Amino acid sequence: MIVLLLGLALWVASHTWKRVAPDHRARFGSAGKGIVAALSVVAIVLMVIGYGDADSTPYWSRSPALTGINNLLMLLAFYLFAASGKGTRVTRYIRHPQLTAVLVWAGAHLLVNGDLRSLVLFGGLALWALVEMALINRAEGPRGAYHAPPIKSEIIAVVATFVVFGIVSAIHIWLGYNLFG
Repeated sequence: MIVLLLGLALWVASHTWKRVAPDHRARFGSAGKGIVAALSVVAIVLMVIGYGDADSTPYWSRSPALTGINNLLMLLAFYLFAASGKGTRVTRYIRHPQLTAVLVWAGAHLLVNGDLRSLVLFGGLALWALVEMALINRAEGPRGAYHAPPIKSEIIAVVATFVVFGIVSAIHIWLGYNLFG
């Protein structure tokens, strides 16, 4: 569990660096992005290894209904992530689509993974996303004007959602986690 917690702490620290210590982060200029990227990779590796190695107490288990809900929520999470990159119409209503995608992703995974290590990982990342949203809102103030994107952006986001869902599903199945019950 220590490795999982270290990975989670490194993820949170690297991603909140810009918000918590903006002057310090600014001194690194564009090299700061590389530092955050490298720390993110290390954090993900630590979280994956820590999650796999952690002993865990189960509190609930997945059911066919929860599996179906999880899959639908994952489609929504992938769409929100794609929407942020393409600036689709949903961004008119959701200020932080990537962070909202993390919340949806974490909630979906908690539906089907009811053990302590999952609560730590997915609950921790959900908490980070909420804190990050609050920090961004405080730093940036009110939103700017919304500009409707072309329909092409919507189509690209939807296609990307299904492509990424298919790839992630294949990887999960390859790793021995059947997403479809």
